[in-house]
Amino acid sequence: MEAIEELAVQPCTSSLYLRPFRLSYRQNGTKKFWDFMRTHDSVSILIFNTSRQCFVVVKQFRPAVYMCEMERHHPQVFQNQDKESLPSLENPLPAVVGVTYELCAGIVDKPGLSLEEIACEEVLEECGYRVSIADLRRITSYRSGVGVTGSRQTLFYAEVNDQMRTSGGGGQPEEGELIEVVEIPLEESMKFAYDETFPKTMGVIFSFMWFHNNIAPKLPKK
Repeated sequence: MEAIEELAVQPCTSSLYLRPFRLSYRQNGTKKFWDFMRTHDSVSILIFNTSRQCFVVVKQFRPAVYMCEMERHHPQVFQNQDKESLPSLENPLPAVVGVTYELCAGIVDKPGLSLEEIACEEVLEECGYRVSIADLRRITSYRSGVGVTGSRQTLFYAEVNDQMRTSGGGGQPEEGELIEVVEIPLEESMKFAYDETFPKTMGVIFSFMWFHNNIAPKLPKK
C-alpha cells in the first residue's frame, strides 16, 4: 500500500468523477459567483462484528490527502497552476502521510441499484462480509464537502459475525483499489476516534459516537 513511486502532478482536463463549474448569482442584491465540483453521491457503512466485539473499518492511500501534506511541506508544488506541467515531485514524503482510516464506503454510480444494494456490495467487496438489505439499518444522510461538492452521503449500520465473512475483502484490484481491512476493538474505539495520530474521516468519529449512544447501552453486560 505504501510503495508509492513515480509521482507526477498535471492538470486534470477531464474526469469520470469530477466536473468543475462556476455558478453566477445575485444574493440580496449583490452579484456573486462560486466555483464548485459535481461528484457522485455515496454510501458508507458502520460495520460491527459481534463475534469479536469490534468495528470493521478500511485503510487506504488517498492521493488528495497525500498532496495536501505535500503542499504543506513543499508549497511550490501547486505554484504556476496555469502551466501545462507542474513541478515534478523531487522530494516526495513517505506514502504513509496519505493513508487514512475510513468507513466502508462507495459512490452511487449504478442507476439500477438502490442505496441499500450498493451498500451490501461495498461491504462484500471491501471487507469480505456478505450482508443482506435486511441486515442494514439506515442511520442518516448528510452533505459532505459543502463548500466544494455538496454531495450527499447516506450512512448505514450493519452487524456481522465471523460466519458471515466469505473473503478477505480488499476491494477490486481491477478498479485500482488497494484496501486493508482493520478491526478496532469496541473498548478502544473512542480513544481511536480522537487520536489524531490515526488520520481518519469524520464519518468514523460520528458513527462511533452514534454507536456508543444508541447501540452500546443495549449490549449484554460482561
